[in-house]
Amino acid sequence: MAKKQNRYSGIGGQAVLEGIMMKNEEKYAVAVRKSDGKIVVEQDNYQGILDGSLIKKIPFIRGIFNFIDSLVLGMKCLNYSASVEEDRDGGKKSAVDGLVNGLITCISIALAIGIFVVLPYYLASRLNGYVRNDSLIAIVEGAARIVIFLIYICAISLMKDIRRLYRYHGAEHKCINCIERGRPLTVKNVMRSSRLHRRCGTSFIFFVLFVSIVLFFFIRVDNAAERVVLRILLMPVVAGISYEIIRLAGRCDNILVRIISAPGMAVQRLTTKEPDEKMAEVAIAAVDAVFDWKSYLQDNFGYRPEELEEACESIK
Repeated sequence: MAKKQNRYSGIGGQAVLEGIMMKNEEKYAVAVRKSDGKIVVEQDNYQGILDGSLIKKIPFIRGIFNFIDSLVLGMKCLNYSASVEEDRDGGKKSAVDGLVNGLITCISIALAIGIFVVLPYYLASRLNGYVRNDSLIAIVEGAARIVIFLIYICAISLMKDIRRLYRYHGAEHKCINCIERGRPLTVKNVMRSSRLHRRCGTSFIFFVLFVSIVLFFFIRVDNAAERVVLRILLMPVVAGISYEIIRLAGRCDNILVRIISAPGMAVQRLTTKEPDEKMAEVAIAAVDAVFDWKSYLQDNFGYRPEELEEACESIK
């Protein structure tokens, strides 16, 4: 049986507290391992903002709305995973909880803009008295943005919960790579798959940093306040461009794609860690809830039904 390699599956995911969220089109599932060892799975649909609108199909614009959808769904899944142990209303949120979560999301976005947009600009602007070259200042600003991002990743990895989150992040990638490499979704196959993936959110953020360097390089405004405001206003543009790049990276496999993906893949070595088999089991449970991987392997890699049945038996 001839096997092709690296076929796009369309599924994506996110690590949550002691679990993983997997999404396939509008369906998503959150699998979380409780302290008693049981895996609980919450499955639902998420349509997103402007669902069905033609705007969400326009290149460089669709990325803005997909990014917002990812933030909203990601926060929702994190909140659910945090509530599993408490069993608060079976994970359902009250209106007050929703308001608080929305406020936290807004504050988080504001802090991110302050740390990764305003702070690098401020630090670079301190060189104005020593460096008269605006282009060099722009490059320094971009470099400062990348350094701050890397310091942030390393700093939060010192937290025990974040280190476990990084391991679940690795399990999520391994699961998707296992499927897209044409392997039956078993714990053994997941564990031997790569923990790095081109469509990772870490790579997206790195593309955002890189695109912002190029875009802000050409901004020439004398007033400092206007420069800051322009940088903030242009972030949706940066996100839209970055989305198209990572979308291309997830669907193509040529030398150019490998080159532009290399920095983000390298940073993933910081944000993903090797999971254990129990974490792989959680990832598999999340995939099973939203994706028919057996049909996918039959259609894309030529597996026979009996081969997949044998693989499923090995999971039990």
